[in-house]
Amino acid sequence: MRSDGRKFDQIRKVKITRNFTKYAEGSILIEIGDTKVLCTASIEEKVPPFLKNSGTGWITSEYSMLPRATGQRKIRESSRGKVEGRTQEIQRLIGRCLRSVVDLSKLGERTVWVDCDVLQADGGTRTASITGAYVALADAFYKLYAEGMIQEMPLKSFIAAVSVGIVGENEVLDLCYEEDSSAQVDMNIIMTDKGEFVELQGTAETHPFEKKQLFEMLSLGEKGVRELIHIQKEILGEEITNLIMRKKMEVVIATQNKGKLSEFSRILEDFNFELLSMADAGLANLEIEETGATFEENALIKAREVARRTGKIAIADDSGLMVDFLGGQPGVYSARFAGEDATDEDNNRKLLELMANAGEDERSAKFVSVIAVVYPGGEEFTVKGKCNGRIVTSPQGEGGFGYDPLFIATGQSQTFAQIKPELKNRISHRAKALDNMKKEFRKRLG
Repeated sequence: MRSDGRKFDQIRKVKITRNFTKYAEGSILIEIGDTKVLCTASIEEKVPPFLKNSGTGWITSEYSMLPRATGQRKIRESSRGKVEGRTQEIQRLIGRCLRSVVDLSKLGERTVWVDCDVLQADGGTRTASITGAYVALADAFYKLYAEGMIQEMPLKSFIAAVSVGIVGENEVLDLCYEEDSSAQVDMNIIMTDKGEFVELQGTAETHPFEKKQLFEMLSLGEKGVRELIHIQKEILGEEITNLIMRKKMEVVIATQNKGKLSEFSRILEDFNFELLSMADAGLANLEIEETGATFEENALIKAREVARRTGKIAIADDSGLMVDFLGGQPGVYSARFAGEDATDEDNNRKLLELMANAGEDERSAKFVSVIAVVYPGGEEFTVKGKCNGRIVTSPQGEGGFGYDPLFIATGQSQTFAQIKPELKNRISHRAKALDNMKKEFRKRLG
């Protein structure tokens, strides 16, 4: 057992806080034990002279420690007028390691400045800086990706770093300052999630070490890096992690309607989603009873059930016509207004019969569409789209479906059954709900 109670193969407690500062494109505070490092990634729309007109980008790093990050105050390097050799070595190491997992050609002619500022030091500041800087860099890249400034995430793999050493007679993982200052051997291991070594820095402080001890330290380091990368993935979330790993996130659309599935595919094509139909998800014969009193309730009932059964993100919608003269009817009963087995013609006929005494200024109506998105973990949101208009006195047009032959949207002179499908798809309630869903996804994933 070690002085802080850890086992020899145990890393310290790790906490990463994203969006820690206001201005940097990527910023995190990483805390590993009592070591705390602020890592920011700032994007500059230019490159060093040697990369001009190359079409490729660059990543560089700066590293510093606050004067009282340690037990005794250190004079700032800026006050001394020169950067210490240790600082130069560490900031070059950070930049080198990050560049090793980035396809710079996909960044465009941009420079990312990665700044690692040690707020409190208790061993492993350089390894914490690399591990934290990667998360800040991923957030900065995702911002470029979300804004359409790059076509894909330039990251090729994950990377993290950890220290190992020999203290007393034992090989240990993730040394705190007390262990580091008394270690017979001190080594830093930087690896990717693919098990590749990026850099090894090892020194025998008091006496040489054997090959067997080297392999034991490498094994410990691999274990530590694996755990740190797992934490990075958890912190960054499924969307960014899948983008880095070139893996699409599976999303089930709770519909058997191929037309709806096509609409969802079109609106979500910018996201790293693989859209699945109910049949794709093994739910082809599933019928979910819509018992809600509102469109929101019905959409959520369907999405929650599909998410529960599949363990994937589920999207469902419910929509219908609301007529002011009828107090909002048919509403959630739009599809079965004239009875459970009613046809579109039956529903239209009943609607016109109920509106027979409605004056010209009493025929206002709106189509409403609500989309519900439910995550496997329970997070959910709904969005709504509305299309205002009026009900005509008799069916007009042969296209569309449902109440389309009776509905003229505000600003139009023809019914939904008469206008071109492309126009309907731009102004309809569902189009507006889909657009709002896209915005909400962008906000949540960005």
